[in-house]
Amino acid sequence: MKMVKDKHVLVAADIAGVPLKEAVVADLLKDGWIITDIGVKSVDEKNPEMFHRIGLKVGAKIAEREFERALIFCGTGMGIHIAASKCPHVHAAVVESVPAALRCITGNNCNVLAMGAQYVAPQMGIDAARAFLEHNLGDGYEHWKGFKEFHQLAYDELEAFDYEEFKRNGFEVKKLGEVDLAI
Repeated sequence: MKMVKDKHVLVAADIAGVPLKEAVVADLLKDGWIITDIGVKSVDEKNPEMFHRIGLKVGAKIAEREFERALIFCGTGMGIHIAASKCPHVHAAVVESVPAALRCITGNNCNVLAMGAQYVAPQMGIDAARAFLEHNLGDGYEHWKGFKEFHQLAYDELEAFDYEEFKRNGFEVKKLGEVDLAI
């Protein structure tokens, strides 16, 4: 698996997300990141791939454990996020701020960060991408007892989630444990 600790990240965009992707990628390249870009490469591309097809391809690379994390871009961040989220093991978030990007990784252990070029200015996108790539589950600004354990349990239960089992169980989540929480 290509890991963030080794400065590997997967990126992709549809045609609307290309300008934001280009700004983020340019910044990461200056810091030695190894970028694998599987999306639309230019706003001038003829017959550019649609957002959902790109999202599914990114989701597949995460699901198949080829990459630890990905940055994806479209006009709003929402459509490409929905598509990537159809793949197993994808925990994606749409963010429009640095605090949201930080929280999606430190609290929710997301592995795909989606942003919309129509809503996120280039510098905000750069800062959000860095917050996402430079942190891990449990890092950060929330210092309450059990923070990491609480969110790790949620992540683990989501990874283990099986809809048919959930349905058979009267729509009750199969609990993998409990965490004492002190906010």
